[in-house]
Amino acid sequence: MNEENVVERVCLLAMMKKEPEETLWEIQKMLVDTGMFEIKECKQVFKMLEHEQYIFNDSLTMKGILEAKEAEKMFKQ
Repeated sequence: MNEENVVERVCLLAMMKKEPEETLWEIQKMLVDTGMFEIKECKQVFKMLEHEQYIFNDSLTMKGILEAKEAEKMFKQ
């Protein structure tokens, strides 16, 4: 993933920071509520993240965790 994929990185970071009881749907709704994108776009981003093996069974994979940590560093700068 390159640095231009800010939307994907925000989604991964949201997944990493979610509470254990929060569902994928709640994370998507929260991101949509920020005005970042529409629900259809949000679902497409999460589907792409699953396809590229960043997310599996509504959880981050090791690949997803590493990318989310990189996103966190990027946003802290």
